Amino acid sequence: MTASRFPELEWVSAVIQECLKRGETVEIAGLGRFHQNHAGRYEFESESRPKVFLAYATEDAACVERLYDDLEASGFSPWMDRRKLLPGQRWRRQLRAAVAHSDYFVACFSKASVNKRGGFQEELREALQCAMAIPLEQIYFIPVRLNACDVPEEIRREVQYVDLFPEFETGYARLAETIRRQERTRQRQRLPEAG
Repeated sequence: MTASRFPELEWVSAVIQECLKRGETVEIAGLGRFHQNHAGRYEFESESRPKVFLAYATEDAACVERLYDDLEASGFSPWMDRRKLLPGQRWRRQLRAAVAHSDYFVACFSKASVNKRGGFQEELREALQCAMAIPLEQIYFIPVRLNACDVPEEIRREVQYVDLFPEFETGYARLAETIRRQERTRQRQRLPEAG
């Protein structure tokens, strides 16, 4: 047997195969997932779900975890550092890549986050930079309020926000419907014109 030029790939392949044999689904972030179909064959399903980046302050993690779970249950592909970062990964690099490759950026504002320095503010600035390259009529940056707080004026002046309080379900329904509508619009725009 010839030694592989890429032993890391052989190791990754072996891990994926072992997980699939146990009936597990293996997700490769941003690319898709391997799973076993009804006939018992292994398939790769490329990621087609809208990618939703969740920016938040650490103090709000419990509420954002709920938002993550609801987005995933609704057929979206949410990204949250606590759920997606692996031990040893360079988190700044991964966060920037996740923001840049997301279809939607959900900024979770709260009393804890609006005046806090650090990662949340960096993520907001990164997302606002990404939004500059997106056509004006497309929705990308979606502010949500987790509790009664002031959304920064620069954002409030330009972008409508949604409240996830006092009734989380009502606010979540508006958020999910916004993403679904935007996805339908994007799909129509991608279809070739009949002619």
